[in-house]
Amino acid sequence: MTELYVRGAGCALACVSVLRLFVARRLAVDPAAFVHPDAAPPIEIIQWNDERPIPRDELLRRVAPADGIVATLSDRIDPELLAIAPRLRVVANHAVGYDNVEIAACTARRVQVCNTPDVLTDATADLTFALILAVARRLHEAERIVREGRWHYWAPTMLLGLELRGALLGIVGYGRIGKAVAARARGFGMEVVWCGGHASGAIPLDDLLSRADVVSIHCPLTPETRHLIGAAQLTGMKRSAILVNTARGPIVDEVALVAALEAGTIAGAGLDVFEDEPRVHPGLVGRDDVVLVPHIGSATSVTRARMAELALTDAARVLRGERPRNPVNEVLP
Repeated sequence: MTELYVRGAGCALACVSVLRLFVARRLAVDPAAFVHPDAAPPIEIIQWNDERPIPRDELLRRVAPADGIVATLSDRIDPELLAIAPRLRVVANHAVGYDNVEIAACTARRVQVCNTPDVLTDATADLTFALILAVARRLHEAERIVREGRWHYWAPTMLLGLELRGALLGIVGYGRIGKAVAARARGFGMEVVWCGGHASGAIPLDDLLSRADVVSIHCPLTPETRHLIGAAQLTGMKRSAILVNTARGPIVDEVALVAALEAGTIAGAGLDVFEDEPRVHPGLVGRDDVVLVPHIGSATSVTRARMAELALTDAARVLRGERPRNPVNEVLP
């Protein structure tokens, strides 16, 4: 917190506390439109105004004097950062997931953590279904044939794929996004089963994997779900099945996935997230039975603007002594 001296009535100097909010990435909106920096107490916005993630050493330097941070998934909020930023009061994560934030460490330091739930549900569900369609109908392979001038005739047996009507979709993690994907699947005439979440009717994961024609992952990344889908689980899937992941990369063991694809254990995969982003396992890159996109599940202009608005608004609320709308932990009275 810094002090700004302003001249008021009678020309007396008054001391006004100024709070610092560090915004760790270029956003889809102007932060000032939602932080209102001139409101009381004033908030100074300091922004890493770049598409690229801020380097770790620069993040630590910028956050050291900050009272709050709007963080993205590539910004690790851990005890090292908390120790170097003693004034920090709020971490507003520009995401619904918060596996980049050590919640217990923040709570111990009475740092409020917020996220951006709900607003990215439909965008992510749309992208999930786009990947399901792309893999099921072999669109990556088909487009390459056309673009490379290798399409010379139509054939009854060319590029045969999975028909979705009547196929079984297995959803791993039946929360908001999982349910939105299920609604889209039913519109295509698919049957749906699920595991995880709080809805009744869930079945065991092994049962889901053995039955499903399409497996779509929507659970959060936790110590329990890291490598939830590994060699044993992939072996338990149908050879004709496809796997789609728009949740978090480390939920799937990429080494095991590459081995399963090479062995024909499963038929294909659609991935929006990766185990070591932005690095992609080289065994995935050259395959026609895999569709790869760069973590764009929430990438619509409306959704990204709304995510930024939620994160910025909650950061400002906490800094001004109000409760956030989307708390992850409980540190405020």
